[in-house]
Amino acid sequence: MKKLYIKTHGCQMNFYDSEKMVDLLKPLGYELHNDGDDADIIVLNTCHIREKAVEKTYSELGRIRDQANLRKEKTGKKTIIAVAGCVAQAEGDQIMKRSPWVDIVVGPQSYQNLPELISKVDPIEKNKLISIDFPVIPKFDQLKSKITQRGPSAFLTIQEGCDKFCSFCVVPYTRGSEYSRSIYSIIDEAKKLIDAGVKEITLLGQNVNAWSSKGKDGKVWRLGSLIKELAKINELQFIRYTTSHPLDMDLELIEAHRDIEKLMPYLHLPLQSGSDNILKLMNRKHKVDDYLKIIEKVRNYIPNIAISGDFIIGFPGETDKDHDATIKIIKEVKFSQAYSFKYSVRPGTPAAVFFNQVDEQIKSSRLQEVQNILREQQFEFNKKSINSVIKVLILKNGKKVNQYLGRSPQNQSVYFNHEKENLIGSIINVKVSEAFQNSISGSIV
Repeated sequence: MKKLYIKTHGCQMNFYDSEKMVDLLKPLGYELHNDGDDADIIVLNTCHIREKAVEKTYSELGRIRDQANLRKEKTGKKTIIAVAGCVAQAEGDQIMKRSPWVDIVVGPQSYQNLPELISKVDPIEKNKLISIDFPVIPKFDQLKSKITQRGPSAFLTIQEGCDKFCSFCVVPYTRGSEYSRSIYSIIDEAKKLIDAGVKEITLLGQNVNAWSSKGKDGKVWRLGSLIKELAKINELQFIRYTTSHPLDMDLELIEAHRDIEKLMPYLHLPLQSGSDNILKLMNRKHKVDDYLKIIEKVRNYIPNIAISGDFIIGFPGETDKDHDATIKIIKEVKFSQAYSFKYSVRPGTPAAVFFNQVDEQIKSSRLQEVQNILREQQFEFNKKSINSVIKVLILKNGKKVNQYLGRSPQNQSVYFNHEKENLIGSIINVKVSEAFQNSISGSIV
C-alpha cells in the first residue's frame, strides 16, 4: 500500500472533505497514515477563515517541502504534494509561484478530480496541475467511492456554498453559491455510513438549514423533512446539524427538535453581533430582535435545548455602544457555549476595504470581556447537568488510563472511567457527578 497523509485545517466540512479524499484514494492503493515522514502523497487541506490563513499555508508548505526532500534523500522516492481547500481555491496559481514544489492545487469543489490529477503528476517534467473550477456536474454526483475508516460518529455534507454574502466572509468566493444535495444522495450516503459502523451523523452545510430538495412525495423538502426521513434508519441513533443561519430557521425544523427523539437538543445559530448597526454593515439581513424571537420560539418548543453561537468582535465601525449591545444580548440569551473571534481582514471581501477599522488593542480588550462572560455561561450550563443521567455515545479513549470520552445530547464533552475494554461505539448512560469549564464527568449507571 502507498502511504497517504492528510493534514486538515478549519471547519467540520474540511474534515468531511478529507475523509472523502481518503475514500477516493484507497481504491488506488493508498492507505492513510498519521504523519508525512514517509508518505507517497501529502495533502494539505486548508481553511481561509482564520487570521493570516494564507501565510500560515505557505509556512506549512515550507515544512512539507523539507519533509519531502529528506524522504527523497533517504529513499530516492518523490512525495507528491497537493494543496486542497479554500486557500487553494482563493490562491490558485499563486501557490505554484510561491511554492513551486507543490504538484497539485485542488479547490473544495474539485477534489473529486484528485485521482486523475495524481495520475498526471510527472516527477521529471515537474508539471503543475490546478483544478479550482466550479464544475457543471456537482462533485457529489461523482463521489461514488466506498466509505472507509469511520468511527462511531461521522460528518455528512448535505449543502455547500452561500448566497448570503456577509461582508466579512470568503465562503461565497471559495465554496460558490448555495447547492443542496438530493435527498436520495444523502440517504444513500447515510446508509453507507451506518454500514461502516456509524451511529451518529452530523449534517453539514455552510447554511445547513438552507438545504432543500424535491422529496419522495414530489414536494420541496426542507431540513426538518430530511431529518424525519433519516430518523427512519433504525441503526442511526443520533442526528445533529451545523451551521445554521437565522434567516433559514423555519417552524418545521423547530418542530423536528420537539418531535424526533434522535435529533439532539442542540442548536448552533450564529448571531455575530448584538448591534443592529453592525449587523447591517455585516450584511446579515436580520436584526437582533429577529434572532431573539427565534431563540424564544425554540426554547418554548424545546425547553432543554442548548444554544450555541458565533461572535465577531471589533468589526469595522464597532463603537463602545455596539460592543455593549453585544454584551447585553449574550447575557440575555445565556449560551451553552459560543465561539468568539477578533475581526480580521479577509482579502477580497467587502469589509476588507472598510476605512473604520478598530484598533487591535481595543479588539483584544473587547474580546476578553466577551469570552469571560461566555466562559461563565458555559460553566453554569455544565453545572446544571450534575446528578442527571444522560445517554452518551462513546467516541474514543481519553488521555488517562481507562478513561473514555463521549458527547452529551447537548454537545458537552463527557468523560468517565471504566476498566472494560473496547467500549468505543457503545451507547451508555452516565450519571454526571462533576462539571468543568469545557466538559462534564461521571460514571456509568
